[in-house]
Amino acid sequence: MNTAEYLDRLLEKYSSAFDIYQPYVIHGKEYPAYGYFFSHTEKYVLVREANMWSSDSYEHILFVETDEVTEELLKEAHDIVKNYMEPVLVRKGEKVPPPNHMYSYLTIAIISKKAVSGAMRKAIRKFRFEKSYKFSIRGFSQAHIVCASMEDGAVHTNFVGRGSKKVFQNIFKQLI
Repeated sequence: MNTAEYLDRLLEKYSSAFDIYQPYVIHGKEYPAYGYFFSHTEKYVLVREANMWSSDSYEHILFVETDEVTEELLKEAHDIVKNYMEPVLVRKGEKVPPPNHMYSYLTIAIISKKAVSGAMRKAIRKFRFEKSYKFSIRGFSQAHIVCASMEDGAVHTNFVGRGSKKVFQNIFKQLI
């Protein structure tokens, strides 16, 4: 199985809930795809004008294809989260996200041809980025990383990204 076939199946799965943009360019570098999810929830009494609360939830997922997971790739992923996804996609250039922002998950999905080395598995587990806004009154942003390797069919995530692991594993089961 190759990375393009795996990515196609993955995008097919995500397209049911996400808006998918192919390709996606960040600072002049092209990535195979980017997905955007938005959910609005509110609670009101009898009529919408009597709104008690409302919240907005987001997920941004950037898909990356590579031959091998390296330290440079993980550093690039962290830089993209810190210097592009969080300030541009979450805060939209402002100091804090818009009102009613509850959370934004910033996911980097890496699809690798080669198996992930032990040192890189450890680095993936330690991958972390979290930021709260106005003591969490305006919510928080959190980075997830998921890495699927074609060579051995394994999926590796950081702790907060573990919820996505099953989706990636199911793609391997479909392709077998």
